Amino acid sequence: MKKSHLFSINGLYAITPDIGDTDLLIKKVEAALQGGIDILQYRNKQASHQLLTQQASALLPLCRRFNVPLIINDSVELCLALDADGVHLGADDGNLTEVRIRIGANKILGASCYNRFDLALTAQNQGADYVAFGACFASNTKPNAPVADLSLFKRARAELNVPSVAIGGIDLQNASQAIQAGADAIALIQAIFSADDVKSTSQQFSQLFKH
Repeated sequence: MKKSHLFSINGLYAITPDIGDTDLLIKKVEAALQGGIDILQYRNKQASHQLLTQQASALLPLCRRFNVPLIINDSVELCLALDADGVHLGADDGNLTEVRIRIGANKILGASCYNRFDLALTAQNQGADYVAFGACFASNTKPNAPVADLSLFKRARAELNVPSVAIGGIDLQNASQAIQAGADAIALIQAIFSADDVKSTSQQFSQLFKH
């Protein structure tokens, strides 16, 4: 199946935190978009289906305004219902080959591969547009996550035909290590959305890709 979506996966990949207040979520995301994020993944592990639909529906036009793709975490159904730009799946969230057929060639399909290069190879073969390795550093969001060695990104550059995303414990002090190791994008949750100034912090991270 030939890929024909318009977005590339590189740069600053923001993932929403679990915020129940939709107005607050929109405010924070808009600040991040103004600060230069390149991709937004909507993720809320604590929300009801109704809240997920409400929040994702509110985020989509905002992302459209900034020409930033909106990727939905875990839910193929929500992605299709809203006509969002893609979906991101963990290892237990569904068969990538089947999901690729369901969402078609125009939508982005991302896969979590943790610290396993074999999962990345399989994901690529099953139609994933990008793979994510993590946790690259100690993560507050997932404190028990396996550690992904940064050498995975160098290997990904050499052996994969899809971009790789670094996730897990990334902050302004260590982000450049992941980028220099070969990560095409860095995924951030708390480092952006818990910041006192979301826009300014996003700008600082975005600058790391311009050197």
